[in-house]
Amino acid sequence: MNEITLENTCCFTGHRAVKLPWRYNEDDPDCRILKAVIDDLLTEAYAAGYRHFICGMATGIDTYFGEAVAALRTDHPDITLEAAIPFPGQEARFPKAQRERYARLRDACDTVTMLHEEKTSDCMMHRNRYMVDRSSLLIAVYDGKHGGTWNTVRYAEKQGRTVVVLPVTGLETV
Repeated sequence: MNEITLENTCCFTGHRAVKLPWRYNEDDPDCRILKAVIDDLLTEAYAAGYRHFICGMATGIDTYFGEAVAALRTDHPDITLEAAIPFPGQEARFPKAQRERYARLRDACDTVTMLHEEKTSDCMMHRNRYMVDRSSLLIAVYDGKHGGTWNTVRYAEKQGRTVVVLPVTGLETV
């Protein structure tokens, strides 16, 4: 395994599935385009020297990125994937299919970091800051509205991190 440094670490943030226009319907054309753009961005990040990726393990955007990193690792075994889990049982309220997907993604991670022993009012914010504090690149997918993703983007900018923001919809593949 390569040494993990701030310079070679990337994290990501974005909306949960229930806040996406297509919710859990990943066959939606906008979702398919977004996933293709995510694949392209991760390939570019790898080419730029990023080898360690941190996933917050929520449904939706976190899962898309985590699964895309795991797939990219097939061709690039020097990639490592870390699950940054805010509290035990994060997945307990996910729909059954999403809980199973969460378990597969967690199992695909090289490192699992549990940030709190129980759910707290600010454990998600701590998880997001943990990821940003250990990364030089944040890739975000969000619609510009205030919330956890917005706060994470603003925090990363204040920390001087490189931030790439993708809109939820309106993307085109190259």
